[in-house]
Amino acid sequence: MINFNGNIALEENILTQNRAFLYGDGVFETVKVINNKVLFLEDHYFRLMASMRVVRMEIPMNFTMEYFEEQILNLLKEKNISSSARARITVFRKDGGLYLPKSNEVSFLIHAVALEGTLYALNTAEYEVDLYKDFYVTKQLLSSIKTTNKMINVTGSIFAHENGLANCILLNDSKNVVEALQGNLFMLVGKKLITPPVSEGCLNGIMRKQILALAKKVEGIEITEEIISPFDLQKADELFLTNVITGIQPITKYRKKEFTCNLAHLLVQKLNESISEN
Repeated sequence: MINFNGNIALEENILTQNRAFLYGDGVFETVKVINNKVLFLEDHYFRLMASMRVVRMEIPMNFTMEYFEEQILNLLKEKNISSSARARITVFRKDGGLYLPKSNEVSFLIHAVALEGTLYALNTAEYEVDLYKDFYVTKQLLSSIKTTNKMINVTGSIFAHENGLANCILLNDSKNVVEALQGNLFMLVGKKLITPPVSEGCLNGIMRKQILALAKKVEGIEITEEIISPFDLQKADELFLTNVITGIQPITKYRKKEFTCNLAHLLVQKLNESISEN
């Protein structure tokens, strides 16, 4: 028997033993699908495999990249949303045990929602951010993968909402800039495009990787991964965020500083061209 919202009931709620729910014992990937194609499939697959290894999950023999793709596309076909969709696959250790699991075998769950539009588009509406300093990201390997423990992102999102902000920038335990609540951060200073290195605690983002590769093809732009302090943000000409669902999101204002989005425009064009070519 369990007590669920004040009612005594039979223990039929699947969450009573779900390790992702009880302990955050899970990892996940969020993918974008356009015209029945999972974008950046290989990158997502290998990051998921690496994440499972980091947290010592047993990878099923049948969990190949083709199987990963097939399971996502089968769901989208059933929901009739294959033209443009967001899908999330969550992998969690099977029920049993307390902190010490009874097994390292896994289960997975995929859910998906339809998206508007197919290609990436740049949203240049007002997008103000500030620092979130209630909690800090630690500089460790777990910070670079997507686990189901996202309490910093949750509380930071509440803080942003309460303060009329579009997003917040997270800091690590050295008080350096790491990323935003929903994506990696890039900063353009003159002709130099900077993003924090993964060693600073930022997510090893899939779109981050694409943008680094595309920016290297822009004439006159120097690409570097280096530490960014909060003070550095106010010296930037452009600030933008990246993730696989939105693509690139320009930041228009940080504190009293406002920013342009010329490079962001160019990179979105190049991103869409690369998707169309592939």
